[in-house]
Amino acid sequence: MSSHSENPPEDKTTGTCLIVYPLIQRGPQANASLSPEARLDEAAGLARAINLDVLDALVVKQSSTKPATYISSGHIEEIEGLIKHLEVKLIIVDASISPVQQRNLEEVWQCKVIDRTGLILEIFGERARTAEGKLQVELASLSYQRSRLVRSWTHLERQRGGFGFMGGPGESQLEVDRRLIDDRIGKLKKQLEKVKKTRGLHRKARQKIPYPVVALVGYTNAGKSTLFNKLTSAHVMAEDLLFATLDPTMRSLKLPSGREVILSDTVGFISDLPTDLVAAFRATLEEVVAADLILHVRDISSANTEHQREDVLNILDDLELRDDYDSHAIEVLNKADLLGHEKLDALKDEFQHSQSPKQVLVSALKGEGVPVLLKDIDAFFSAQCEEYHIKVPIAEGAKVAWLYRHGEVIARRDDEDYSHLSVKLTPGDKKKFERIDFTKEV
Repeated sequence: MSSHSENPPEDKTTGTCLIVYPLIQRGPQANASLSPEARLDEAAGLARAINLDVLDALVVKQSSTKPATYISSGHIEEIEGLIKHLEVKLIIVDASISPVQQRNLEEVWQCKVIDRTGLILEIFGERARTAEGKLQVELASLSYQRSRLVRSWTHLERQRGGFGFMGGPGESQLEVDRRLIDDRIGKLKKQLEKVKKTRGLHRKARQKIPYPVVALVGYTNAGKSTLFNKLTSAHVMAEDLLFATLDPTMRSLKLPSGREVILSDTVGFISDLPTDLVAAFRATLEEVVAADLILHVRDISSANTEHQREDVLNILDDLELRDDYDSHAIEVLNKADLLGHEKLDALKDEFQHSQSPKQVLVSALKGEGVPVLLKDIDAFFSAQCEEYHIKVPIAEGAKVAWLYRHGEVIARRDDEDYSHLSVKLTPGDKKKFERIDFTKEV
């Protein structure tokens, strides 16, 4: 097996790795989410997202975790043999292991070890693009590193950039004083508070001349960004890759009625998302909290679609959004083009018996079902509106334009002096319309 240094320059791989998924069968750490095969596939997808070459992936079954190493001694010896045979440079343990367990495994295996949290942070560190995203990732990374200053494995050569979980000598976090990390964490939190205030000001600005906010959420790789691009003709990065996009993107979207909304694409969710990461990304997820409607994009072609749905709902529960889910969410069952006719017919039959929340079959890639989705979004906002009869002086075109942008004009009749409109508006929008000084509006 060739080492990483012997790869040709054009090879984009960042190193070789072996994935180990400990399947714990008893106790509080017993696995109860995805199937072992699905977890291995997902972990391999995460590794490939940062161009790691996955040489092997295996499930190790054990009744409980071991305090010193998490993994049992028999499996440790088995994996040690694989490491030597495959010349592996990195072991990914698909679980949350303690700093002491990580250090002990590194000493036994004589190679770098990272856990699920470290792997996800590594991806987030590489993918964050906006200043806010970078701040949030650094905060989560430092919080993670702070508890791991006991690590002693330092001789591996540095393979790549990022936040250093996979690096080697010269990496300052291995020697840095805990106080310095605490100081940096304090500064990052202050900077993020400023970001939150800025986002709050932007949100207030939107509320002045408001557009409803529709937030796309979903399990990572469910097709959110592809759907976002299809709906808005935007060019957000959309690849068959876990965590392809990390930073929220917002675009305006005109619905069939003429009503405009703001569509927000958010970070993808994943099972066992590190708690520190959810907390660090709270500011980003505030767009979901502020949303009037949630589009929960699901990969309906995945065998684990129900487990993925529960993982997303659990995070929404953390954001205190679970109670309103049935009434303020539409489940977008994406990748319908990958299903056979029998499964499609069965799903359509289910729709007739379960309409809470609303579900729509689409193929974001091919555009199938998208017109129906747009009508359903329109219907959601129309249901919250009341019909008003408004008389506007014919010369005040800005008022008429505002009503078209923010409401649904049912009928219009113009005479010499006035436009007489029947328009559906939310009660809140009706009050805002009456308060706005249109002489100052651009």
